[in-house]
Amino acid sequence: MWRVLRRFVLQNPLGAAGAIVLLLMILMAIAAPLITPWPEHKGDFTHMSGAPNADHLFGTDQQGRDVLSRVIFGTRTTLTVAVVAVLFGTTGGALIGVVSAYAGGKVDLILQRFLEILQAFPDVILALLLLSALDPSLWTVILAISVTRLPFGGRVIRSVALQIREMEYVTSARAIGAKDLRIMFRHVAPQCVAPYLILATAHLGVAILIESGLGFLGAGVPPPTATWGNMLAFANFSSFKPMWWMAFYPGLAITITVLAFNLFGDSLRDVLDPRLRNR
Repeated sequence: MWRVLRRFVLQNPLGAAGAIVLLLMILMAIAAPLITPWPEHKGDFTHMSGAPNADHLFGTDQQGRDVLSRVIFGTRTTLTVAVVAVLFGTTGGALIGVVSAYAGGKVDLILQRFLEILQAFPDVILALLLLSALDPSLWTVILAISVTRLPFGGRVIRSVALQIREMEYVTSARAIGAKDLRIMFRHVAPQCVAPYLILATAHLGVAILIESGLGFLGAGVPPPTATWGNMLAFANFSSFKPMWWMAFYPGLAITITVLAFNLFGDSLRDVLDPRLRNR
């Protein structure tokens, strides 16, 4: 294992750097109550909308809440939404892709038209439409983002499953009388794990951007729960030109995390894709 990790670091230094950043983000989210200098919702009414200083390294918002503490707690919420939404959405799309490719015929036609209808909507617009029909909560945001990930997982995994369906071992399994459900989930689906992992890693950054966009528009996780998106929205409430520290630090957290996911996802693709491995 250490030899594999060492080779990955030497061959993909940017991907390894992205993985280290993500690991630090995860540890920060887990230990948020222990490392934050101020409680998430506690306001310092002697220093409202205050610039960064020794007591508040990232400054405070209009209610005197410490921006650094809220960025750290926002890491927990934003990563939870992104990871769970991508897990549900990409897994659901992958299952649709496997069934669609193996069944073919009318099943394939109906499922692909359904995915194309979802893909016709921009991600944020589709999520907003779903959220407008549901009560605002953490799980409804996760559900809305999950639906936006279905088409991408379904179409990519379907293309892989179409190739695997024609393999000789699948034909042999069909010839000896194996049931379709067993063939799909015992012989076809396991061969789609590598592209599935690449998709999931790449979509985590997109999910963070969608969640941040929904939070900025006021349709994300409802306050007072801190997310990077609703922190940006709250910075814009008081005036057209907000205090720089209220917008800069949540935006910086979004940028760093999405960049780290993209770098790690590209490196993972290079490792798992045999066509790119020799390069």
